[in-house]
Amino acid sequence: MSINVRIIYGHDFIKASPEGHLDFEKSKRLLIEIASASTALVDYEIILDTREAQPEMSITDLWYLAAELSNLREAFSRKTAVLCPLEGFNHAGFFALCAQNRGFQVQPFTSFEDAINWLTQEGV
Repeated sequence: MSINVRIIYGHDFIKASPEGHLDFEKSKRLLIEIASASTALVDYEIILDTREAQPEMSITDLWYLAAELSNLREAFSRKTAVLCPLEGFNHAGFFALCAQNRGFQVQPFTSFEDAINWLTQEGV
């Protein structure tokens, strides 16, 4: 089975303020730009690779980011695997839960191979 995968790197849209805190508004704008560029693609899955993203996001930041997905429904209408470091798995799981509550197919992973396997499974 062939699969089209778009990898979005966290460091491409998760940006810090000069004080080292998450710059949510800038991060949101960049995610919207990335999603807008992706809407022309059809039948693809997404890996959101946050392994090298800085700064770490708070639970509140993750909730707001998941809420923003509702505005980007067309770009994130298929499966999205969130790839994260082991120490960030709980945060990625919370983000996935928030997104699932909004009707998105999102799962957290610490392994690239596990993420690809989930993305290629039909009916999951």
